[in-house]
Amino acid sequence: MRTPMTEALIRHFRDLRDGVHGRAAAREDKERLFATAVELLDPVARRVLAEFDADLLLGTGEVVASGLTRSKEGGLNAMWSLTWPEQRAAQVQPIAVVAHYGAGFHHPHLRGNTVGDWPLNVFDPADADAQIDTLRVIAAGDAHNLVFQESYRLMPALTHPTPTRP
Repeated sequence: MRTPMTEALIRHFRDLRDGVHGRAAAREDKERLFATAVELLDPVARRVLAEFDADLLLGTGEVVASGLTRSKEGGLNAMWSLTWPEQRAAQVQPIAVVAHYGAGFHHPHLRGNTVGDWPLNVFDPADADAQIDTLRVIAAGDAHNLVFQESYRLMPALTHPTPTRP
């Protein structure tokens, strides 16, 4: 039985083999698919970052979405960021989920601010929902790397006493 992660890899490898993304071969058509993928991913990315806000940041964070933007190199990007007071004070990057389709790329990818690329194969709401674990891993990787770069003091879950924690 394939997992959503291995299914994403197989789709990615097929696209490379066949020279398409989804069923699109032309850049313009792939960009339309990317724009749709960003819309479909929006509620999933927001949900993942809200989980991290609740668990790690004790509700002190804010999710900010960029929407679809064009890079100066001609690619397309969308970013969902989770910012919070300690992160801003330390002047480090936020936890992020980034969808990007570079100008010279064959197809789009997902990444974080501190973690690398993962294939982005989202064509319908079920595909977007299937990415929840991937988005959680990306956000967790960013959270880990930010603490490694700065300090555990970035995380309110470790620095603010709560009634449920000794």
